[in-house]
Amino acid sequence: MKFVLLVLFLLSNFLGNAQQDSVVKRKHMPYMLFEKTIYDFGTIEYGSDATYYFEFINAGKTPLIITRCEPSCGCTVADWPKEPIKKNEKGKIKVRYNTTLNGAFAKTITVVSNAQNSPVVLTIQGKVKKKE
Repeated sequence: MKFVLLVLFLLSNFLGNAQQDSVVKRKHMPYMLFEKTIYDFGTIEYGSDATYYFEFINAGKTPLIITRCEPSCGCTVADWPKEPIKKNEKGKIKVRYNTTLNGAFAKTITVVSNAQNSPVVLTIQGKVKKKE
């Protein structure tokens, strides 16, 4: 019985330290803080430019590295900084929607990085008027 209690004590001590180490490591990780994560284009003209820049800051303590931005479909294109973004530096993710598609739209872009809050989902929405 003493052996079982000793094993349980050591195991709980080990898990407690591992969890505490994880919390400490997370505090030092980058953190993507966006001004906004949803942008509404409203009603836009067929064939017009539907580009928006999602601005963010690395609010963490180490460099932020964005590994990919995955649009929900081929009608949306995302361009992101390929270089590491240092602590307190700003960055932009450019998102462009294909306005040769009529009607309402709501598309997402999943931003994957080394940030503690990764992934972050950005959303664009709006309505493209029919071509006249």
